[in-house]
Amino acid sequence: MKGFILICHTLLILSIPLLVQAQGEKKETLVGYWTFEPGEELKDLTGNFPDITLKGAKIAKGQLDLDAGKWAIATGKYTGPTIAEKTMVSWASLDDVNVRSGSILTIDKLTVDEFDAIVFAERQPNQWMPGSSFFRRTDDPKPGFVEKKTGQLVMIAISYEENGASTRVKIYRNGDLIGSYEKGPLAQWPKGDAEIFWGLRHGNAGGGPGNLDAHIEESRIYGSVLNQDEIKNLKEGTLPVKVHGRLTTVWAMVKMK
Repeated sequence: MKGFILICHTLLILSIPLLVQAQGEKKETLVGYWTFEPGEELKDLTGNFPDITLKGAKIAKGQLDLDAGKWAIATGKYTGPTIAEKTMVSWASLDDVNVRSGSILTIDKLTVDEFDAIVFAERQPNQWMPGSSFFRRTDDPKPGFVEKKTGQLVMIAISYEENGASTRVKIYRNGDLIGSYEKGPLAQWPKGDAEIFWGLRHGNAGGGPGNLDAHIEESRIYGSVLNQDEIKNLKEGTLPVKVHGRLTTVWAMVKMK
């Protein structure tokens, strides 16, 4: 029996580095990380963005609950590095696919209208797209994906990579590539000039366009371009975080639903 326990203990120890590797794809490049878990409901675990302000949205059981006219924002003094090439990721479940044109994660500037966003059903019903100011970095993803089910947790990720004077944009659903194109100049968000939205497509602390009826499980922004294999390896709720030389948290809580 003792030998069996020792073997199990050894296997558990050996599995920890594998888990860290699987969950920690380019974790050192994280510039924004939100889990909505008890005790850290409003916190960006990288410490770069100020606390979330709820604009009618609610947080319960480790999820951000959005509805039409009910959204959330993290605005104020962004203290992280300049964000340019990036990967935006959110885990979300839709509660009503007929509520459209909102975002499950937006980065915008405070000073001018300059945003990138993971938008649902703005130009095509029931489909995700990379939203952006004046559609500068937006095209309709091909083949795309038509969402028909509610209450189903999906991971949507969008990467933005500079390619000369244009931006290479790729959008993934649960790790599967559903769109890729090049369009528009790469945008940048410097220290002190970045804010985050959930629900609205973009705007300011007073409001903006777009609605969404959904639950957000987790959101991340990486200051780097994750490839498809790295995106497939991402799992919500178990990321060890060490950002910009400081330990923010050892383990995010594993979400138990």
